[in-house]
Amino acid sequence: MTAFLGILLGITLLIAGGTALVAGASKVASRFSISPMIIGLTIVGFGTSAPELVVNIMGAITGQSELAFGNVIGSNISNLGLVLGCAAFIRAIDIQGAVVYREVPLLLLITTIMTVMALDGLLDGEAPFFSRSDGVVLLLLFLIFLYMTVRDVLTAEEDDALITEAAMVPLAAASANRFVIDWLLVPVGLILLFLGGRMTVDFSVEFAGIVGVPTSIIGLFVVAIGTSMPELVTSIIAALRRESDLALGNIIGSNIFNSLMVLPVSAVAAPVGIPDNGIFDLVVSWLFAAVLIPIFFLRNARIERPAAVFLLAAYVAYAVYRIG
Repeated sequence: MTAFLGILLGITLLIAGGTALVAGASKVASRFSISPMIIGLTIVGFGTSAPELVVNIMGAITGQSELAFGNVIGSNISNLGLVLGCAAFIRAIDIQGAVVYREVPLLLLITTIMTVMALDGLLDGEAPFFSRSDGVVLLLLFLIFLYMTVRDVLTAEEDDALITEAAMVPLAAASANRFVIDWLLVPVGLILLFLGGRMTVDFSVEFAGIVGVPTSIIGLFVVAIGTSMPELVTSIIAALRRESDLALGNIIGSNIFNSLMVLPVSAVAAPVGIPDNGIFDLVVSWLFAAVLIPIFFLRNARIERPAAVFLLAAYVAYAVYRIG
C-alpha cells in the first residue's frame, strides 16, 4: 500500500509541476508578444505531456525501459480509449476544422512508423527495442510536426475550428507586478516534475515487485492513466464547452507528442527495450488510431455516444486481457 500511495504522490507532483511549468511558460511567452493561438496549441497542448516525458527520462536513465515503454504506449491507448471515450460520451464530438482532419491520419502514420521500428529487431532475430537512431528519426519528425503546427497558426483560415477554439482558451495574463513569480514558476515546475518523476519510477518498480507483475504493466495502466489526467480534464472541459476540435486536438496532439518527443528522448538517453507482449500493445495502439479513420471520414466526422461506448468497452477489454 505504501508503494502505491508513493506512486499516487509522485503522479500528483508530476501534474502540479506540469501545471506550474505551463502557467509560467505561458506567461513568459505572452511577455514576448507570442500569439495566444501558438501558446494554446504548443505550450499548453504539449505541457500536458510533461509528466510522461519526465517519467520516461527517469525510467531510461535508471534502466527501467519497460516502465518508459509502458508509460508512452499506455498513455496513447488510454487517451484514445478512455479519455476520448469519456469526452465523447459526455457530448458528441463533431469535427469541423481542417487541422484536426489532417492530424488524425498523421497519428495513424506515426503509430505505423513506431510499430515498424519495433519490428526491426524481430526481423533481424533480435529482441525488439527502440534504438538511439530510431529516437533521432522520430525527433526529426517532431520538428516537422512542430513547424506544421506553427505554420497552421500563422496562415490558417479564420474559420478553422481548432485555431479559433485555441485562441479562446483563457490563459493567465502576465502581470508587471508578478514578474519574478512568473519566471519562478518555470523552475518550480521543473523541480516538482523531477521529484515527482523520481518518486513515480522508484515506487512503480517497488510496487511491481510487491504485486508480482512486470513494470511495463504498472506503466501501461497505473502510471499512464495517472499522467493522462491533464488530458482527461482538458478534453472533458472542452467537450462541455462544445469545443469539439479542441477536445480531440488535445488528445491527438498529446499522442503525437508522446510518440515523437517523449519516447524518442527516452531512446536517445538509453535504448528502450520492448517488453513481452509489447508488440501487442503497439498493435492495439495502432488499432485505436486506425478506428478513428472510418469514424471521421465515413460518419461525417462525428463521434456519438455509441462510438464512445465502443471506445470505452475496447479499452476495458484490453485492460482486462493485459492485466489478467
